[in-house]
Amino acid sequence: MRRMRNRTSTERGARDVADGLHSAAIHLLRRARKQDTATGEGPARLSALSVLVFGGQTTLGRLAAAEQVKPPTMSRIVAGLKHSGLVHIEADMRDARRVQIAATAKGVRLVQKARQRRIAHLAKQLGRLRSEDLRALAKAVEVLEKTIRDWR
Repeated sequence: MRRMRNRTSTERGARDVADGLHSAAIHLLRRARKQDTATGEGPARLSALSVLVFGGQTTLGRLAAAEQVKPPTMSRIVAGLKHSGLVHIEADMRDARRVQIAATAKGVRLVQKARQRRIAHLAKQLGRLRSEDLRALAKAVEVLEKTIRDWR
């Protein structure tokens, strides 16, 4: 009986942490995302471009799946990115019906600058913390990264 009570308590604890983490992550990303207005690109375009910059060239279908949108929506997003000179599109050498989409050097620079702005803004906020709180957050980041690596 005691074992069952501990498990329930642990599950409840994990659920409470998950709830708090979910809420904090959403608020953190919303605040950081405000820095992206300086790019002149919308959130959907920046997100898709980020997938290309950090994940490498891919097909429209894979990009749509990564961004959890339908291919026609991704087609419009990619068209806008191409118009802005942030991506280039090439025919797929193995399948003429598909195209490969990749970030241009301009696209890579835009994403890197946006990321630097977000990090600088976040670092400014974190700089207000006490050193022990900052160390606790650093440890939490390590735990989160391990959790993500081991995700099932």
